[in-house]
Amino acid sequence: QALDLAYYDRTPVGRLMTRITSDVETLNELFSSGVVAIFGDLFTLLFIVSAMLLMDWQLALVTFAVLPFVVWTAFVFRARIRDAYRDIRVRVARMNAFLHERITGVRVVQLFNREEADTAQHDAINQDYLEAHLRSITYYALFFPVIELFTAIALALIIWYGGFAILAEATTVGVVTAFLLYARRFFRPIQDLSEKYNVLQGAMASSERIFKLLDREPAILDRADATPAPHPLRGEIEFRGVWFAYGTREDGEPDWVLRDVSFRAAPGEKLAVVGHTGAGKSTLINLLMRFYEPQRGEILLDGVPIGQLTQRALREQIGLVLQDVFLFSDNVRYNIRLGEDGISEERIRAAAAEVGADEIIERLEAGYDQPLGERGASLSVGERQLISFARALAFDPRILVLDEATSSVDSELEARIDEATERLLSGRTSVVIAHRLSTVQGADRILVFQRGELVEEGTHGELMAEEGLYARLHELQFAPAQ
Repeated sequence: QALDLAYYDRTPVGRLMTRITSDVETLNELFSSGVVAIFGDLFTLLFIVSAMLLMDWQLALVTFAVLPFVVWTAFVFRARIRDAYRDIRVRVARMNAFLHERITGVRVVQLFNREEADTAQHDAINQDYLEAHLRSITYYALFFPVIELFTAIALALIIWYGGFAILAEATTVGVVTAFLLYARRFFRPIQDLSEKYNVLQGAMASSERIFKLLDREPAILDRADATPAPHPLRGEIEFRGVWFAYGTREDGEPDWVLRDVSFRAAPGEKLAVVGHTGAGKSTLINLLMRFYEPQRGEILLDGVPIGQLTQRALREQIGLVLQDVFLFSDNVRYNIRLGEDGISEERIRAAAAEVGADEIIERLEAGYDQPLGERGASLSVGERQLISFARALAFDPRILVLDEATSSVDSELEARIDEATERLLSGRTSVVIAHRLSTVQGADRILVFQRGELVEEGTHGELMAEEGLYARLHELQFAPAQ
């Protein structure tokens, strides 16, 4: 959870779940069953080698003549088997990612009749996984008989050399017999090790993926001299010449989402941000919350660059309500306070009452103890939005950020939320991102973005008088109603 948000944006959930569950279980299988047997086989080999050398070192060396070939065979197969198991783990992750997407989006799949197409796509992924599995089985099936062949060659060498030694009275029948028994016992642990080889190679492939995840450093780290937020926090926000890009274009140049953005929100000011889709409005929030770092410029909180603050201290001061609400499959109480013991029951209920969520919660069978199901599936979209409002307010932030927060709420609920937020925003700095201009007309100041640039700034009346982009957006939204 300490990894940066950009990593989760690039990595499918199914792939992460494969590493946490399937890869860990494969590694556990090695330690729970394979390691003990491997050490037992190694001690057996050491004992047999010592006994054979003490009885007849010359016959022992003849017996061990096949060992270089055994080692060479193991080396050749090792690389191929590990590659095969690495391919298996990659394909398992790919399959899990595909299934996670389709199960999560099953409504869309059924709505657009994509069942057959998705089944065919899953069959292709599954076939790819099967081929990787069969390739590993083929390597293993070849490796085991090769070891058996070397066992037979070693026994033949013992009989050949030992027979001549008996005729020359250089050794006895008993020693040759013992060597035949020891040789069979010697190669049996090697055969056992070959059986454990698939477990070992699978575990090595899994461990590579696990440690690649564990060793990954977050892209955003607290500085060694990072400090807590200023206390008391006034809530002043300032962007100074901020440039930001999520990635690069084909020519290698940054694909700028924000370009030289500068503005200041005074303590207690209600700041609205509007613009076309893709103008960079939500990116402002990602940068303010320090989910990403700008390539140029800086962002300040009460005159302090946010990079000088700890991430925990920064985010404790900001309450965020998103358009896409995420609720956990716990009860209502947990989803409001998220396990924070410092938030009392009275504070939970007060926050719910302030946004009008208390009536909805009390209608539930178990009230605040009602489990909400996965992602809050038992509630409507608007009801989930109200719970997220109560959550933000329960943490009592100095800065409140609303990102299209009322887009999924009907007009009646929106009016109730507006009344509550007007009281709650008193003394707090707020940033409101909205497409519906009716929700931002009462803002102290409105910022208008276009293609990542701040093109207009002012109150509703000032911007309408300028007859610029804001006025055109207002005309487009309200013309049908006139």
